[in-house]
Amino acid sequence: MTCIVGLEHDNGMVSIGGDSAGVNGLLDVRIRTDEKVFINGPMIFGFTSSFRMGQLLRYSLTIPEQLPSQVDDYKFMCTTFIDAVRTCLKSGGYASVKNGEETGGFFLVGYRGKLYRVESDFQVGKSLMTFDACGCGENYALGALAGGETTLTTKERIERALEIAAKFSAGVSAPFFVLTIGEIIP
Repeated sequence: MTCIVGLEHDNGMVSIGGDSAGVNGLLDVRIRTDEKVFINGPMIFGFTSSFRMGQLLRYSLTIPEQLPSQVDDYKFMCTTFIDAVRTCLKSGGYASVKNGEETGGFFLVGYRGKLYRVESDFQVGKSLMTFDACGCGENYALGALAGGETTLTTKERIERALEIAAKFSAGVSAPFFVLTIGEIIP
């Protein structure tokens, strides 16, 4: 289910967009009103995997403060932030353990002008590109972004990528929602 698309701006902002499909095995589709894209504190999120996981990240996750001693944002994301996510998902009954391996779900998160991808094993990835996507429509969206038009605004690029994903993936459907977070760097 789903297509989540994220883009870093040149000016220190991050935008994430997502679709509205709730899919059960690509047989049943429900268009949901609870958006898959939201802002929680200093971070912007877009999730796939489970609406329950998204609800926990949105309403139960307390974003930890990045201490001055943690000058490296990526290290903060991989340690302090992920520890808070794991605790939140466990206490909310979503994270599972099988054969000693703890798993969660997939989501994109924007923080301090950078876009990160969190995998189901809680690894934090940072693409060499200024964009990323996740969900069943991600390959279509990535193709659209890689061949993207330079005349489009960031919001238009994200919406176009989501439209293309919806055209080719049964698990992606409008309406689409796009949010932006960050401080404009002059």
